[in-house]
Amino acid sequence: QGGAVLGPARVIEHLVNSARTFIFDTGLNPAAVGAALASLRLLRREPERAARARALATGLYERLTAAGLSAVRPDASVVSVRAPSPEQAVRWAADCRAAGLAVGCFRPPSVTDGISRLRLTARADLTDQQIEEAADAIVRTAPTA
Repeated sequence: QGGAVLGPARVIEHLVNSARTFIFDTGLNPAAVGAALASLRLLRREPERAARARALATGLYERLTAAGLSAVRPDASVVSVRAPSPEQAVRWAADCRAAGLAVGCFRPPSVTDGISRLRLTARADLTDQQIEEAADAIVRTAPTA
């Protein structure tokens, strides 16, 4: 959901008043709302989950940086690890997936700073051993600069 139209005010006004895709799509997607509500209910029942995910992300970050990789200290559950180039980021992500990891791969033009990176998300349901194994696989498959 979402989007933006940039242009002259009269074009935007015309779209707001006549574009069926806008007029009939101003409500939230029911599936997204349901997922958000389920997540909020879960967090109310198990508030420790958020802290656990953050702790696992911090542990992953520490393992990766101790191995010499350039990563951003996480504020939440996402760890971004810098790749030397867009091509190497794509290959690294593929190697990580082949090792059984779910990773995101971000590279220009989808990153404004021009830095390619892998994006890793720690979840509260992962074990310490799974984080350790993931870190080992990420380090093992990391490209050399």
